[in-house]
Amino acid sequence: MRGVIVDSAIYRGGRRTEGPADLSDALDEARATGDAFLWVGLYEPTEDEFDHVTKEFTLHPLAVEDALKAHQRPKLEVYDDSLFMVLKPVVYEPESDRVSTDELMVFVGDSFVVTVRHGESTPLAEVRRRLEAEPGMLRQGPTAVMYAISDTIVDHYIDVAAELQVDLEELETAVFAPSGSPQGGDAKGTAARIYTAKRQVLEFRRASGPLTAPLSRLAAGSVPFVHEEARPFFRDVSDHLLRANEQVEGLDRLLSDVLSAHLAQMGVRQNDDMRKISAWAAMAAVPTMVAGIYGMNFEHMPELRWWWAYPGMILLMATAVVGLHRLFKRRGWL
Repeated sequence: MRGVIVDSAIYRGGRRTEGPADLSDALDEARATGDAFLWVGLYEPTEDEFDHVTKEFTLHPLAVEDALKAHQRPKLEVYDDSLFMVLKPVVYEPESDRVSTDELMVFVGDSFVVTVRHGESTPLAEVRRRLEAEPGMLRQGPTAVMYAISDTIVDHYIDVAAELQVDLEELETAVFAPSGSPQGGDAKGTAARIYTAKRQVLEFRRASGPLTAPLSRLAAGSVPFVHEEARPFFRDVSDHLLRANEQVEGLDRLLSDVLSAHLAQMGVRQNDDMRKISAWAAMAAVPTMVAGIYGMNFEHMPELRWWWAYPGMILLMATAVVGLHRLFKRRGWL
């Protein structure tokens, strides 16, 4: 278990104290005083490794199964002996403009908190350091840990939404830039970037959207193992999540509008190209038709014996082509 347990400590009166190495003894010590709780952090445990924790803290088998398998939607489950919450931290990778998600499971019960982390970017170490610097908040018990984790993850949602907003502005510049400019780029490449951005926004929404209901329940104060005085704090987190969800929904709508504008521009450009091709084809058709007629081997044809027939036909074809060119130019086809 030493390789799986990232950190384990007893918090008494808002202060960290090192307890017994054995989880059972540490939990008994935390429950003995009444003003302490045990916080155990685990990183991607296997079923055998987590079995010991399950027995010591009497965790529900369904929650344990979800914690081990991961790939869960954000949710909040209430069991007889514990509270189980799933959160999905969002990570933005600026090098690739990619959004990825990790998973974090939180078990809260009588004088204990167990966190199970899947992925490298979950900010649990940062949350623990922040809480240890605020003894007043830690005195609220396991509820403070759940609040701090939720608050940190949701605040990071807002930061990621801001990064996605910057990417959207770059896409808008590429779409509405002239086709020959460096910003315009390749039409197919721009479309691929838009679809990629929509996929990143969808990944974001899968993490933030389902979290609304769990935070609303925590803010309502009808959940066991949650301190009554924590309701305003969870309400604040819920408000921040609502703002993040509104931002990402707005991004999704704007991306759809940008994609529609891009497709419309491609259609207009294709029409312009077709008009140009048609105009040049029409100008080429006139001399081709005249040359084709006079290329036939008939004895009795007009102007065959005329001295100026050949230069006259050349002049006629050139005049027709120039006239068509001016007509198409005036109508905007060329």
